[in-house]
Amino acid sequence: MDWDISIILIVIALGFLAAFIDAVVGGGGLISIPTLLAIGLPPSIALGTNKLASVFGTMTSAIRFIRARKVDLAIVGKLLPFVFIFSIIGSSLATFLPADLLKPIVIVILTIVLIYTLIRKDWGGIRTFNKLTLGKAILFTALISIIGFYDGFLGGGTGSFLLFILLMFGFDFLSAAGNAKVLNFGSNLGALLLFICLGHVDYFIGIIMALSMIAGSYVGAMFAINKGVGYVKVLFVVVTAILILKNAYDYITQTF
Repeated sequence: MDWDISIILIVIALGFLAAFIDAVVGGGGLISIPTLLAIGLPPSIALGTNKLASVFGTMTSAIRFIRARKVDLAIVGKLLPFVFIFSIIGSSLATFLPADLLKPIVIVILTIVLIYTLIRKDWGGIRTFNKLTLGKAILFTALISIIGFYDGFLGGGTGSFLLFILLMFGFDFLSAAGNAKVLNFGSNLGALLLFICLGHVDYFIGIIMALSMIAGSYVGAMFAINKGVGYVKVLFVVVTAILILKNAYDYITQTF
């Protein structure tokens, strides 16, 4: 397929914006996937190409959060294999099961996440995380694995779900964002490997978007670190609300 300069510039601009948002609270796929579909990529190729670009974006923001000491490496290092493996499983199932099966559930859960965050006004302002008991560690691992599976199977809202789980276990918004990026990198990488095996990646567009996402992720992570917890929380609420509306609109239009 021939690509003219205007399409390439659109991919660069919207890839940067998607990565900027995704670096902080996730939800970048709301911008990047529709962009890839709009320029003419088939849905399966758009998803695979988005994963290629997202791997570089999440890796960049994860490194920046790690350097700012906002990542608990001892914890996420143990969880990475789980999100990686379960993302591959989710992607495998997505090749022959309709992903829309999960959308009603996703809408309900995202709504609960949003309402809970708004009600708990002081939630995520201060880090209260301590060592996990065996029971909590098992629950934590199970929830993160489920989100890894979801990222491979459907994907939209993965960042919001990761943030919410980390907040539930006592992380503040900024450290939750940093840990979420490392975990999201693992789930993106797992899904990408499967898409590569299936031949569902446009490398030319994917690399162009990846380069813009590297820049957007770096700027977004720096902005979050400098602005602090309050900024992250506001963006989290906004992006989660948009995710709910987007998923609800897609579900209604496809069902009726």
